[in-house]
Amino acid sequence: MTPEEIARKSLDNQEFLKLRQATEKISDVLARRLKSHLDVLRPLFVPKRLLGSYIKSATMEDVPGSDKAFAQLQERYTALSGEPFNLPKKLQTPLAPISNQLEVAPFQYPLYFGGSKDKAITVTSPIAWVLGYRSECPMARLKAMISGSETRQPDDMKGSLVAHLTPILFMEHFTALRQLLEDLRYTVSIDEELSDPAKLPVVMMKAPLETFLPPDDFILQVTQLSGVPAFQELIDLEQIQNMPDPLRESLLEATK
Repeated sequence: MTPEEIARKSLDNQEFLKLRQATEKISDVLARRLKSHLDVLRPLFVPKRLLGSYIKSATMEDVPGSDKAFAQLQERYTALSGEPFNLPKKLQTPLAPISNQLEVAPFQYPLYFGGSKDKAITVTSPIAWVLGYRSECPMARLKAMISGSETRQPDDMKGSLVAHLTPILFMEHFTALRQLLEDLRYTVSIDEELSDPAKLPVVMMKAPLETFLPPDDFILQVTQLSGVPAFQELIDLEQIQNMPDPLRESLLEATK
């Protein structure tokens, strides 16, 4: 998901205010719905189901497939351990305990104007989220450490990488979990966290709605008036009536 992939539509101030209010309300409903689903599914995402004795715990039991899963985690981690994280390339085992609590953060990305990379505003999606395990270093804090606005804590940064890479392995090893989430009408994909200089791969979850952005000059006007370099995509209300229904489509396909 990049700025180039987002539709653009012109609108006046009154239309913008109406859509912004509607977007915020719908986004709140979607976020609560997602949190409720993840709370119910949490027992299926216990990290020890995947990594077994590679995670430190009171009961160090082996899990079939854990050797392969840890090797894949190590490979992904090593690929990210250089700039801008500058962390040791090798994970020490057993890993520190990984929380069983899943968390999501709204997907954000930078939007640049006029071809310059000097200044950007942060755009937030109201319908897409980054999935990870709860850690001492959530995505926002990790970015702050990378940018230098917060003191680097290597152990916390390492824990954050593991907390965001492990769900990727879950989706790859337990494909039924991914299918279950898609049956709940989420699109699940592995994407790069575009606002992270390292392009950290993460699990993205997206609701079945469409969004758009106004033209650049309109966004600039809004952000200049607010004094905050941030903007939220707007939900296309007309598309709500045309939300896809995968079950209906699969049943219709079966009858052809």
